[in-house]
Amino acid sequence: MSHPSRQVVVVTGASGGIGRATAKAFGARGAHVALLARGKEGLAGAAADVRAGGGVALEIPTDVADPDQLEAAAALTEETFGPIDVWVNVAFTSVFSPFVEISAEEFTRVTEVSYLGYVYGTMAALRRMRPRDVGTIVQVGSALAYRGIPLQSAYCGAKHAIQGFHESLRCELLHEHSNVRVTMVQMPAVNTPQFSWVLSRLPNQAQPVPPIYQPEVAARGVLYAADHPARREYWVGASTAGTLIANAVAPGLLDRYLARTGFSSQQTDAPRPPDAPENLWEPADGTDGHDFGSHGIFDGGSLRISRQLWASHHHRLLGAAAGLLAGATALTAARVRR
Repeated sequence: MSHPSRQVVVVTGASGGIGRATAKAFGARGAHVALLARGKEGLAGAAADVRAGGGVALEIPTDVADPDQLEAAAALTEETFGPIDVWVNVAFTSVFSPFVEISAEEFTRVTEVSYLGYVYGTMAALRRMRPRDVGTIVQVGSALAYRGIPLQSAYCGAKHAIQGFHESLRCELLHEHSNVRVTMVQMPAVNTPQFSWVLSRLPNQAQPVPPIYQPEVAARGVLYAADHPARREYWVGASTAGTLIANAVAPGLLDRYLARTGFSSQQTDAPRPPDAPENLWEPADGTDGHDFGSHGIFDGGSLRISRQLWASHHHRLLGAAAGLLAGATALTAARVRR
């Protein structure tokens, strides 16, 4: 699929992690990218990444939990760049903690950012896309949209909610015969800065459950989904595929397995830094002027490629190859019999 050089893209959560890598990847295409996040240092770094790749950047400090701020950001984007072609919802926050240690205010905040932020962003995008009958919205999800794990009840609840919201909206757009497309990308564990800035009550340093992928792998999945939004969802990483399949077949066994392993697998052996920033209420990069970038602290053990992602993006080619192989095998067998 060709990509217009002046494609207008909005990315929420663009200051770090998957959002930052996604914005940078769109910038490398020459796109005009509106960057939405709270942290000004992270936004400035993301804008520099986009411009270094040949794109045009617009920094818009935004708290996605506020629908008025998202509406204003969408309006400013179109005033500056023109009609929005692609809207990518990524922004989130979370709490690493047993559920009984999370306050009602903290759970509410996670839900407002990590779920309602997607809802409000989608509303702002649809107000502009539906009248034009064109546009694409990408919801960045997780394997945890299907499979809850311990110590992340607020995040898992938000991702499950996004999944249901996405399916409902997709049905409504299909009913309208709308040319606006919505798709969702379910992510594996990714080496993002969240493990250094999410509010944590764990005794040790939080970590993603291996295998861990680099944010650029996730970004490639997002861009492909934006280019091919007819599919309802995409899976990134063999671990995502394996988790979703196992959860569909034997969810009870997974409950027991995660009860045994889910606490230790989400922590390193190192104690949690006592001065670690917390981005639940304020942006982490506002505390000391630090730009966290797209990568977290687990570069050494993170994967830069995903064979499953490649196979997902080339399923027709693989299907044709399998058909040719089957045909050749049948022809050879027929000759042997003759």
